[in-house]
Amino acid sequence: MIPTWHKIIFGDCRDMREIPDNSIHLMVTSPPYYNAPFDYPDLFKNYEEFLELMKAFAKELYRVMAPGRIAAFVTDDMLVKGEKYPVVSDITKIMIESGFRYRDRIVWEKPEGYIRISRRSGVLLQHPYPMYFYPDNIQESIIIFQKGRFNYDYIKTLDPKIVEASKIDLKKYSEEKWYLTIWRITNVLPLENRLEKGIAAFPEEIPRRLIKLYTFVGETVLDPFLGSGTTTKVAKELGRNSIGYEIDLELKDTILKKINYNQTTFANHRFEIIERSDARKLRTFLQEKVRNQRSVAKKGAIKIRSATTEYDSYTKTSTNPL
Repeated sequence: MIPTWHKIIFGDCRDMREIPDNSIHLMVTSPPYYNAPFDYPDLFKNYEEFLELMKAFAKELYRVMAPGRIAAFVTDDMLVKGEKYPVVSDITKIMIESGFRYRDRIVWEKPEGYIRISRRSGVLLQHPYPMYFYPDNIQESIIIFQKGRFNYDYIKTLDPKIVEASKIDLKKYSEEKWYLTIWRITNVLPLENRLEKGIAAFPEEIPRRLIKLYTFVGETVLDPFLGSGTTTKVAKELGRNSIGYEIDLELKDTILKKINYNQTTFANHRFEIIERSDARKLRTFLQEKVRNQRSVAKKGAIKIRSATTEYDSYTKTSTNPL
C-alpha cells in the first residue's frame, strides 16, 4: 500500500491558508446545493449570497491550483420554492472570470428506477393537459475547468514507477464508457442506516474516475466542501494525498468513520485534523429544517392524491406543480 498524507480542516474554504500556492493537482467537490429543500434549506439568505461564496472561493482556488491542473464540480441547477436557479451556468461564468479555462461538461445520469414520481411530475397524472408538465430530474453536471494548459513534459520528470502505477485501466475505461460525456452511475441511495444520512453525498465512483483520469499516484487532491469525506476516502485508497475543508464541525464524526480514522491506519497514512475558529455547527439546524420540509411535503402529497381528476376540476382550479 502506498503511504499517503491527508489533512482535514474544519473551517471556511474561502480561506485556504494551509495550502501553498500552485500545489493542488486536482480539485473535486460538490458545493452545497443552493437551499435544496431536503438537504440545505435556508442555508443561504438568498441566491446572491451563494454566488458570493462561489466567487470568493474561486479566487482562492486559482491561487492553490497547480498550473495546467483540473478543478471539477458536481452540481446542478436548483429548484427552490418554485424558482429555478441556473447554478451550472453561474459557476461556469464565475470560474472563467476567475481565470480558469472551461474544459468539459459530463452529465451524471442516475438510474431512473431510483427516482420516485415526485409532486412535480405527478401533477400531470392528475391533470393530463398541456402546461402541467414539469419533469423530474435524474441528472447532474460534472463541470470541468483547467488552470491554463498542462505541460506534458512534466510526465517525463516523474519516476517511471509512478507513471506506470498511475496507468488507466483501458478495459474498465472502455466497458464502463468513461470516454462519453454521459456517465451512468448509481447515486447514494437514501437508506435509513447509511453513514451519510442527511448529507448530500456523491457516489465514490465519481471522485474515483476523476482522480484516476487527472492525477498521478502521490499527487494531491482537494475537496473544499468535504461533506461526509468521500473524496478523502477515495484519494487514500488510490494512493493520492488529500486536503479537505468542511465548515460544519458536526460532520467530524461522520468523516472520521468514513475514512476509517483509527490507530490501524497510521502505518501507511498520516492524518492531520484541524479545527479552526471559523468552523460552524450546522447539521442540527439543517436536519430540523429538513424535518419541517418533509412534513409540509407529505401534507402536500396527501392533498394531491385526494384531488379530483375530473374535467370540471381541471377547468375550475389552478394547480401549481412547483
